Amino acid sequence: MSQQVEPIIIRGAFSSPYSLKMRAVLRYRRIPFRWVLKDSQWDIYPQGSVPVIPVLIFPGDDGGYLETLTDSSPQITRLEADFPERSLVPTDPAVAFIDFLLEDFADEWVTKMMYHYRWAYDADVEKSGWLLPIDRNLHAPAALLQQAHDMIIERQVGRRALVGSTDTNQPAIEGSYLRLLDILQAHLAEQPFLLGDRPGRSDVALYGQLKPMLWWDPTPTAIGVEHAPRAINWIERVDDLSWWPVEGDGGWHEADALAPTVRSLLIEAGRAYAPFMVANAAALDAGAEEVVCEIDGREFRQAPFKYQGKCLRWLREQYAELDDTNRTRVDELLAGTGCQQLLS
Repeated sequence: MSQQVEPIIIRGAFSSPYSLKMRAVLRYRRIPFRWVLKDSQWDIYPQGSVPVIPVLIFPGDDGGYLETLTDSSPQITRLEADFPERSLVPTDPAVAFIDFLLEDFADEWVTKMMYHYRWAYDADVEKSGWLLPIDRNLHAPAALLQQAHDMIIERQVGRRALVGSTDTNQPAIEGSYLRLLDILQAHLAEQPFLLGDRPGRSDVALYGQLKPMLWWDPTPTAIGVEHAPRAINWIERVDDLSWWPVEGDGGWHEADALAPTVRSLLIEAGRAYAPFMVANAAALDAGAEEVVCEIDGREFRQAPFKYQGKCLRWLREQYAELDDTNRTRVDELLAGTGCQQLLS
């Protein structure tokens, strides 16, 4: 186990789903950390290689803070190497791969739902416009907050099409959200986490994207109350699982004992996330300016994203690292879900 004494710094924001994801990881794993709001008066630490959050900033042997790490998936992997207790990675390699896939589904597809609902509807736009700027300056004068309100709304609403939130794509995004809620309502009636009796990477990833939609943004929260009250209760629990009892490496289900609703999640991923990720990679390879694919019988269009191309490559690398037996077991779990296209 790491001999670290000084806490890890996590630079984040309350409005950032990935910041909430990583804070939940640190809480569950009981890793000492200090939460610092990005660009606030307390943010005195190295900025990192790219201006994104969350950033984990690790203490050195001398107690100073110089080493930074961005991207939540690599952050989880680094913490797994440094802190073996209360792991988030299932011991069954096939289940661990499914966990990794569902983490990426949350990070790269459910995030479209989060962005869409926050910036597509007037009530959500106004709430975010007034509240998000306060994170950076708790005592900002009213005139400055008004200016920040106008600026953030103009910028974020203007980015909707870039991430796929358009009127044409709305049925695909909102339909996927409703199906996800219905799956979670059924799943959480039977077990506390996606893959058994302890959380995995996919739990904290899904929590991070759902927390804004089920607790903060008014439009998707109202939909959640109607469709999945169990999911609303679930995100409140996953927010801080430092109290959740864990014994050794047990708690996750084996591949042949996963709940039927896990297959439902994989089918949803194969229905929406998989065709988008494959089309995004093809657009990047071709140097195209637009991703074009079919989701639910409708054309889906948006700009290509290099980072999502990297995510697909990571997923395929994880699959390639499985031995023949576990690769066959994964293939059996994915058969008929639509997720197979991710791996070809």
